[in-house]
Amino acid sequence: MAVKESIKEVTIKNKLGLHARPASLFVQAASRFDSEITVVRKDGGEPADGKSLMSMLILTAACGTVLTIKGAGQDCEEAVRTLAELVDRGFDED
Repeated sequence: MAVKESIKEVTIKNKLGLHARPASLFVQAASRFDSEITVVRKDGGEPADGKSLMSMLILTAACGTVLTIKGAGQDCEEAVRTLAELVDRGFDED
């Protein structure tokens, strides 16, 4: 049986980018799901584990950075949708 996958592209909108607080919110939200979550900068770089704070911080995603959120697993569609909405809301910072 094939593993379910879901992918969504998002743009970091909050002024301070993906600093510690929003990265922590992302990791907390991602960790609620069973699916594997991977985040990749559109402009290149190593993929980040969406459930690891250190991995997410290493993305150094400033305001305007385009990210691809990829989910793999049974609840990946809900996971990717939830995480994309969090990013689209600017992590409720602005």
